[in-house]
Amino acid sequence: MQSPVGVRAACIDIGSNTTRLLVADCTGGGLVEVHQERAFTRIGQGLAASGVIAPEKIDEVVTVVLAQMGVARQHGAEAIRGVATAAIRTAANGAALVTAIAERTGLAVEIVSGEEEARLAFEGAAAMLDAEAAAILAARGLTTALGVVDVGGGSSEVVVGGVPDRVEWWASVPLGSGALTEHCLHADPPTSAELAAARAEVAAAMAGLAPPRPRVAVAVGGSATSLGRVTGPTLDAGAFERALSVLTAEPSPLVAQRFEIDPQRARLLPAGLLILHGVSRLLETTVRVGRGGIREGVLLEAVKP
Repeated sequence: MQSPVGVRAACIDIGSNTTRLLVADCTGGGLVEVHQERAFTRIGQGLAASGVIAPEKIDEVVTVVLAQMGVARQHGAEAIRGVATAAIRTAANGAALVTAIAERTGLAVEIVSGEEEARLAFEGAAAMLDAEAAAILAARGLTTALGVVDVGGGSSEVVVGGVPDRVEWWASVPLGSGALTEHCLHADPPTSAELAAARAEVAAAMAGLAPPRPRVAVAVGGSATSLGRVTGPTLDAGAFERALSVLTAEPSPLVAQRFEIDPQRARLLPAGLLILHGVSRLLETTVRVGRGGIREGVLLEAVKP
């Protein structure tokens, strides 16, 4: 969908954990956020075992999308674009969900590939860099200066490239916070044995990847934002270890209450942390909690001439 320059537009992003809405004022030069919201629809839960999205889950997601479209219009969105990511592209009946949304809401949802998801996440994160990170990159002028990691529910995108949209290296790792929680972290809080198994699964998923080392790396998405509430904006080795101790010391409802995190996100956060820590080691650099991501990338693409 092509949006005219200078319009208010919206993106609905249907992921493995959440279905998210972003409404923003879009110009050729960037975005100004108007409204964001999300619903934990957990499409990826149980998907590995069944391979299909249950009919009742399709109904739930359609209802959420319809409500978010209404909110977008209330905020004056002139155009609404829908995208779907890992859980939908891996489900045997992912197309059935897209068809149900189109028939019952009128929204055409695009199932994006791992490569496209990585590219859009990079572009969205690059556009929303804080002033300090942007200044470092501008001073260095390197083509592989920026690293972006977006931990989703069913996959994690890792990209290295140049601002604003030049991807030099990317990988879509088939592991996300929802999938890792379901595979390994059954107890709440997780046991030491479960954490060891999860670390091993993260290491296996990233084995063989050899990205160039970026000057600046940012983490975007729900796991990164929530983890920032626990650690602060800088995710170095010490911050990861301190946060893991905090997150595994008590059940997730107490963690959620303590740090004002959604309870469902708190349950997934140890897995998200382990994946982010693995990517930090892969990139051999400290990771900052950033903003932006695939929704911002989608809207920026829409206003390109």
